[in-house]
Amino acid sequence: MAIWYGNPTLQELNDSCANTLLASLGITFTEIGDDYLSGTMPVDGRTRQPLGYLHGGASLALAETLGSYASALCLDLDSKTLFGQEINANHVRPVTEGRVTGTARPYHLGRTSHVWEIRINNEQGQLVCISRLTVSIQDK
Repeated sequence: MAIWYGNPTLQELNDSCANTLLASLGITFTEIGDDYLSGTMPVDGRTRQPLGYLHGGASLALAETLGSYASALCLDLDSKTLFGQEINANHVRPVTEGRVTGTARPYHLGRTSHVWEIRINNEQGQLVCISRLTVSIQDK
């Protein structure tokens, strides 16, 4: 059974990225499962740090994007709103080119908070970054 409120589509999610940081970084949503949301980001001039490696901040932008969107998909946004409250990450493997893929899965979906684990892998399926995002849920 899906955790989502309604029936979100990848097209709707990707259309909402126009003129945002997500578009600037090349973040694209790629899959919605019953209990996860995945997306990709290129490792290129937009997302590398000066030494040529994937910037840790870009990884966090991907992680927060996936976790926040996933939380939003769990809510009736006519009556609720959400704010990222805390994010942390461990960067475990460098990446210099290609594309990374992140997947957000819930640890906790409560009335006032959500906690998500976001795993980011390289094209070989190796873990690049693991992140945890806490989202505050509030009445509008």
